[in-house]
Amino acid sequence: MLYDRDIREPLFDFLETRYGKIRILEEKRTGRARADVVMVTENAIHGIEIKSDADSYARLAGQVKWYDTYYDFNTVVIGVSHVMHIEEHVPEWWGIITVEEIENGTDFYVVRKPKPNPRQVPARKMSILWRPELVQIQAMNGMPRYREKSKEFVSARILDFVPPEKLAVQISDVLFERDYTTIAETLQQYRMEHGRVRKTGRRKPRRKK
Repeated sequence: MLYDRDIREPLFDFLETRYGKIRILEEKRTGRARADVVMVTENAIHGIEIKSDADSYARLAGQVKWYDTYYDFNTVVIGVSHVMHIEEHVPEWWGIITVEEIENGTDFYVVRKPKPNPRQVPARKMSILWRPELVQIQAMNGMPRYREKSKEFVSARILDFVPPEKLAVQISDVLFERDYTTIAETLQQYRMEHGRVRKTGRRKPRRKK
């Protein structure tokens, strides 16, 4: 029996062989769910849920709902014990990949290719980006900085201003460059440049009238 931990690394190799240039993000918060794998390609973001032979369908309906609001494409990777019933649990636009244990390791088979996700909410996809990454996209397109505006406001302006096909490539570009080892430094630098450095220290008590 294959478990989740047995599937991941071979799966990443399989996806790289199939898609070419990719970036893998694991355990990504996705609304009220958590995506096992988020795969960035050159012009799209894929949500990938792993259901090993040891897993059940108990949480899958909720996971499908949240995946479908965020990602351009979605795929479920399943142990062979799930083959007979998986199509009852995922929409027709979801891809299906089976995985089974063989003598020399693991074998993957594409049962169904993913189709473009018709339920994606563009603002949800934009929320994956950090605020400094939105600034990068604004600069790419010669947009105003909107220094005092919220992340949601800036995301909406980008969606209005940049054609979808162009924006999809730009989002992938900034995610390929994302460096988790410098996240704190990146956000601190952004706050300093935009006058949003948080003050530290105890507040002085108010004087009683």
